[in-house]
Amino acid sequence: MRVDQAKGIARQWLEENGPEIPGIEGAFIHGSGASLSDDADLPPTSDLDLMVVIDGPIPAVKLGKFRYRDLLLEVSYLASGDVASANQVLGQYHMAGSFRYDGILYDRDGRLTKIQRGVAKDFAKEKWVRRRCEHAADRVLNGFPHNPEDPIPDQINSWLFPNGVLTHVLLVAGLKNPTVRTRYLAARELLKEYGFSDFYPLLLMSLGVEYFRKDDAKHLLWSVTEQFDAAMKVVRPDYPFAADISPDGRVVAIDGSNAMIRQGDYKEAIFWLAATANRCQQVFLRSGDLDLQHRFTLPYQNMLIQLGLPSPGDLHIAIIETNALLPLVQAVADAIIEANPDIHR
Repeated sequence: MRVDQAKGIARQWLEENGPEIPGIEGAFIHGSGASLSDDADLPPTSDLDLMVVIDGPIPAVKLGKFRYRDLLLEVSYLASGDVASANQVLGQYHMAGSFRYDGILYDRDGRLTKIQRGVAKDFAKEKWVRRRCEHAADRVLNGFPHNPEDPIPDQINSWLFPNGVLTHVLLVAGLKNPTVRTRYLAARELLKEYGFSDFYPLLLMSLGVEYFRKDDAKHLLWSVTEQFDAAMKVVRPDYPFAADISPDGRVVAIDGSNAMIRQGDYKEAIFWLAATANRCQQVFLRSGDLDLQHRFTLPYQNMLIQLGLPSPGDLHIAIIETNALLPLVQAVADAIIEANPDIHR
């Protein structure tokens, strides 16, 4: 499906369902779809992220992923105050890219359109690029505070996602989309473009996948698929990522990871496989199903051992090492900014 066709279907969904959303102020394309040209093809293992801006209380449960007229949509809610001005958006590394291009599908009073024009005008100014790199760096240091009392999957997330944001510091410096599932692949291509390919192995080492073989990735995919299929049967509607642990979510998490492995990007696929395994474990713990918890404890522990995290002490060291790598990542980001001809001084 072409991106313009996908946007048209998203507009149809808004026309049918928007009036039923209390306080809806606007809606725009978010994530990787925001940076794709209208004549590009939407990858079959990707969804189209639609951010709905709410003026008022945010619904407790987001709609998440679902299929609408052959399009896999992911609908999330955003408070109006989170997009209050162009300057506010320009400083947010995860949001600015969605306003770089005109992906606004609904705008009740024209406010979002005005903000989008301001962001597009100043997006490539050096001061805002650096501000967004600083924002991403802050997410590395403070994104998921580590609490030793939390369940193990939550503790792993306190390292996994901030570690993954190291790639975003670089992608923001290169004016690239800070993508989620394919962030390592995108960072690899960016570093190659600017002559920093030798730096990339440090990112893989930080993730614990430098010694992964293709067969290791295939086995992990098989293991996570088994966990995913079991989690789908017991996931609660109030789980924050319930829509991701679903048949539609499977297209992205499992099929998308499989596609990366098949095309040879097996080390880059591990990040989202690990994130998905964490979510499955969270579902098992919330379900209270002891049989499921016992059944999948060993496969999950084996994954942590492969990532170099067999004990809480190893996790603590990994968090320290992630923070220690950040200054080197920032130095490379600075070099990319200086070399980037599209950044305005």
